[in-house]
Amino acid sequence: MHDVVIAGGGPVGLFLAGELALAGCSVVVLERDPGTASPLKALPLGLRGLNAGSAETLYRRGLLEAMAQASGVDPQKVGADPEATEAPSPRELGHFAGMPLTAADIDTAALPPRLPSPAMEGFMTSLEAAGSVLCERATALGAEIIRNVPVTAVAQDAGSVLIAAGGQEYQGRWLVGCDGGRSAVRRLAGFEFVGTEPLFTGYVAEVAFADPGQLPLGFHLTPNGMYLRTPFDGHVGMMDFDGAAFDRSRPLTREHLQAVLRRISGTDVTLNEVRLASTFTDRAMQTTTYRKGRVLLSGDAAHIHSPLGGQGLNLGIGDAVNLGWKLAATVHGWAPEGLLDTYTTERHPVGAAVLDWSRAQVATMRPGPNAPALRRLVHDLMHTADGTTHAYRNTSGLFHHYDLGSEQPFVGRTAPDFRFDDGTRLGELLRQGQAVVLDFSTDRALHAAAKAWAGRIRYAAGPARDDLGLGAALIRPDGVVAWTGEPAPVPDVFGQAAARWFGAPQS
Repeated sequence: MHDVVIAGGGPVGLFLAGELALAGCSVVVLERDPGTASPLKALPLGLRGLNAGSAETLYRRGLLEAMAQASGVDPQKVGADPEATEAPSPRELGHFAGMPLTAADIDTAALPPRLPSPAMEGFMTSLEAAGSVLCERATALGAEIIRNVPVTAVAQDAGSVLIAAGGQEYQGRWLVGCDGGRSAVRRLAGFEFVGTEPLFTGYVAEVAFADPGQLPLGFHLTPNGMYLRTPFDGHVGMMDFDGAAFDRSRPLTREHLQAVLRRISGTDVTLNEVRLASTFTDRAMQTTTYRKGRVLLSGDAAHIHSPLGGQGLNLGIGDAVNLGWKLAATVHGWAPEGLLDTYTTERHPVGAAVLDWSRAQVATMRPGPNAPALRRLVHDLMHTADGTTHAYRNTSGLFHHYDLGSEQPFVGRTAPDFRFDDGTRLGELLRQGQAVVLDFSTDRALHAAAKAWAGRIRYAAGPARDDLGLGAALIRPDGVVAWTGEPAPVPDVFGQAAARWFGAPQS
């Protein structure tokens, strides 16, 4: 019996498998597809965006450089100057409802403090590149990956979960469904999936244009929908507000794609060939809980929404890094009561916010007689300093705040990349997936107390280049601040915080 069975070998399932294997759990990944290669995962149709928060997560596990290189990105363009003393202003921002936003308009003074880091910006990748890097990591750490085994049945009791997949049975103490928007695990385990029905059929295609000059690059909102052309040769996307009537209902022919593109663009553009095409919708749904007994969900299995804003992959990575250490602690028997339930209480609101952000963009883009007035108003508001800053706060992945019951301003937020005077960075200390206590006090006040959680909490002490006024900080394995000592650390108070997240101290 495995400690954890993961259904789904996409980036989210593979990242979670790596987290669990890093923590010493036995893990098997069951993937329904027979192989790793797929034209829908490669560029251009497999194009995905990693936001700054995901880049930071990858950095904290030593994966940033490999992911950037696999994505064709210079890692130095993702981070700050190694000798910088202040975090640089964001260079990239993206769009809202197809309206480009300018990073220079962000009011950085209105954001929580950050420190220079090798991970300051997001970048574009592909499902193929992300899957390759994360698969290599998971297998190197000991996770087993079995392909061509779709899940067909799930049954759980008080101590384990039995999974039928590919004609075989697999047993695990826990099961995590990372098997996408049409999750078999979600359906078979009886999760309630609620939300809003779609307004459009979306198309993404790789085509050969007879006359590409008719369609300029970028987002284009029209009276009949939206089309997008990217710099990738022949890559086009469309949104047709038909109530999702076409999605997966009929064959996706060249004639149909050409007719939709002509109607939306208002041109007589001609498609000579359709090499590859797929459809999607803006259906926005979320499970009411991310856990039922010994079955949990992550990524698109727990929440689906339109791809506007590129938040899907990032939301799933955030789920996985939050769940991984908590599930491992439960497997190893030292998790305090209720720890695993904090996965839902922390991540469900983040998912709900992403769904609403997606819905708001769809509402802004929807054609109709009042649409131009709404778009002008939203454009004007989003292009103020407050509006642009709000957009960055909601899409960068850096400013989620979990309610951990503390009024300390850093608690519940992702930790700045504190750097000791000897050059050691917090991100480097987190690479083994353990919590870290940073003791900036001159007398190493927490040294003795931290020893009681050896193996769960890593202790690091010394003066920092910039401690942001803190005497100490306890950082969870997912990089979230669990406690701060302001201005001086108190061992007893630290001990209470450590016990809350990392169980009883060792005798």
